[in-house]
Amino acid sequence: MMSKTEQAASATVLYTEEERRRRDQSGWTLVQGILAPIQFLVFLASLALILRYLWTGFGLEAAELSVVVKTLTLYTIMVTGSIWEKQVFGCYLFARPFFWEDVFSMLVLALHTAYLAALYGGTLTSSQLMLLALAAYATYIVNAGQFVWKLRMARLDAAMRQGSLRPDRDHGLGAAGSAS
Repeated sequence: MMSKTEQAASATVLYTEEERRRRDQSGWTLVQGILAPIQFLVFLASLALILRYLWTGFGLEAAELSVVVKTLTLYTIMVTGSIWEKQVFGCYLFARPFFWEDVFSMLVLALHTAYLAALYGGTLTSSQLMLLALAAYATYIVNAGQFVWKLRMARLDAAMRQGSLRPDRDHGLGAAGSAS
């Protein structure tokens, strides 16, 4: 019988050996590694502009433009991420290890796209637009957290495979480490 820690460690296996090889050889892995922090920085700047507008009533155009830039950055990382997923797992979306992250990404995309439609369609007030952007950003933060968690699991898996991590230790996984 496996201990909870051993179960958690075995749950960190995200890639088969062949998938790991394809991941490591793909140029899209580097692209994702560059785009993710860029998107996060764009998000932080945009969030600041949105909150400034909501608190002061100033800077609407800058806030609106920042959400457009954030959305275009999101589209870019989603398209390149889909190409990466195809190279590594053989499907553009919903690959086994990233299924739930991709499902939640659809909500993130839907809210960001709804923002663009409302902005260009003129269907919401400025404050409503900013609240919609904040809802989109809340989903983005959850989704980014999902991917950061999977990155951590992949690193733990790699460390276990290299023998530098023992499955009889917790390594900060706790009970949550068994869910993926």
